Amino acid sequence: MRASVYHGAHDVRVEDVPEPVRRPGEAMLRVLRSGVCGTDATEWSSGPKTFPVNRVHPVTAHSGPMILGHEFVGEVVEAAEDGRFALGDVVASGAGVSCGRCVRCLQGRTNLCDVYYTLGLNTGGGMAEYVSVPDGILTRVPAGMSLDSAGLAQPMAVGLHAARRAGASDGDRVVLIGAGAIGSFVLAGLLSLADVEVTVVDFPGTRLDRAQRLGAAGTVAAGTDAVSELRGAEVVIEASGAPGQLNNAIAMVRTGGTVLQVGLPSRQQEVDIHTLVMREISIVTTLAHVCGDDLGAALDILSGTDLASEVFESVHPLEDLPEQLELLATGKLEGKVLFDPRGATTEERT
Repeated sequence: MRASVYHGAHDVRVEDVPEPVRRPGEAMLRVLRSGVCGTDATEWSSGPKTFPVNRVHPVTAHSGPMILGHEFVGEVVEAAEDGRFALGDVVASGAGVSCGRCVRCLQGRTNLCDVYYTLGLNTGGGMAEYVSVPDGILTRVPAGMSLDSAGLAQPMAVGLHAARRAGASDGDRVVLIGAGAIGSFVLAGLLSLADVEVTVVDFPGTRLDRAQRLGAAGTVAAGTDAVSELRGAEVVIEASGAPGQLNNAIAMVRTGGTVLQVGLPSRQQEVDIHTLVMREISIVTTLAHVCGDDLGAALDILSGTDLASEVFESVHPLEDLPEQLELLATGKLEGKVLFDPRGATTEERT
C-alpha cells in the first residue's frame, strides 16, 4: 500500500509499504481522509520530540521510520471480533490508545493513561491507504456527513476537551487568545457547553473575522492594549503558544479566576508566580482528548454548525504532504488541510 512515511526532519516520503496486520480487538480501515496538526509540523521542522510526562511508561519519540497520521476517517474493511462496527461503516478515529485499567483510565482520564500511545506518533498511523485501529477508539460518522467535515473530528475533540477543562459556566466572560485552527475548535467547544461571552484575541485579519462568524461576542487585535481592555474575565484561554501570552492571560483574568493553557510555546517561558499566588489564580492545562467523551460530541458539533466550512481548506494527495507541512510549520496555513491516500480530492458524503 502507499503511505507517507516520516524519516526525519524535512524528510517525509510516499512509499510502498506492507499493509498492516489486524490484531485482536482492532478494525482494519480503508483511509478516506487524514489530517495533520502542529505536532506533525514540529516533527517536520526539527525531528521527533520526547514528551516528558509523569507516567509509568513515558511517551517517547519514535526512533525510526513511521507512517504519519493521527487524525483520520476510514471505512471498515475488516471488523473486530465482537466489535461495534460492521463492514462498510464509516468511522472517525481517536488518536490515542489507552489501557482501560490504570488509575487514570478508571477515573475516565484515558488521555493520561500510564501506557498511552498515539497512532502516527508512536506507532503507524492513518496517512496511508489502510490502518488497523482498536475498535474502542472509533466512532461512527453520521449518515450524510461529508468526509471533509468528518476529517476534522479528532482536532475538534481536542478543542472540546480543552473547553471542558476551562470549566466556564453560563454567564462567564471568557477571553480566548489565538484564533487559529485549534482556537476555532476551542471556541466551538466553549459555545457548545455553556452560555458564555467569548472575546477572541489575535492579529487583525481573516482569523478574527472567522471567530466573529463562529459566534465570538467580540474580537480584539493582539497587543499591549488588549491586556488593559480585557481585564476581569472569569476564564482566559491561551491557545496561541506565542511567547509571553501566558503572562498576558494571567494579567487579564479576574482575581480567583482560571487560566487554561492550550498552546505549546517553542521554548521555556517565565511565568509571573507572584501574581498567581497573590490573586489565587488557577492554572489549568489540557492534553489531547478523552475519546469516549469527546469524539462523538465533536462529530455532533461539526454536523450542527458552520465550523467545518470555516476551518477546512482543501484535500490533497499524499505527495503534497511535505509542502503542506512546511506551510503549517511556518504559520502560512489559516485552516485545516486533509489528505486522501486514494488520490481523490472531491467532497464525498458517507
